[in-house]
Amino acid sequence: MKDILEKIEKMTALELSELVKALEEKFGVSASMPMMAAAAPAGEEDESPAKEEKSTFTVELKSAGGQKIAVIKALREIMGLGLAEAKGVADAAPKVVKEGVAKAEAEEIKKKLEEAGATVELK
Repeated sequence: MKDILEKIEKMTALELSELVKALEEKFGVSASMPMMAAAAPAGEEDESPAKEEKSTFTVELKSAGGQKIAVIKALREIMGLGLAEAKGVADAAPKVVKEGVAKAEAEEIKKKLEEAGATVELK
């Protein structure tokens, strides 16, 4: 266990994001809250992680809008969720859809959700 923690401590923010994504896919869980907690201390160490974070974005659903069904369908596609889970995300807006994604992917997600009628913000 100690070896695993030491390896994780040496990872960059991007590597941690990829690790979390792989664990979520492997075990069918969501780590959105721990990911936010893990990202906060990394920025405090020195300025190089802060520069790295600028290349990654968080996509936040601000509002599902009037076309809620279309937004739920888009969320299912983007997040790989079932119908009930995607509806829960849409109902809980403002809600983070994806964290730690590249600018191009974040803009693509934003475009899909806005085309479905949602209000989205990139952070």
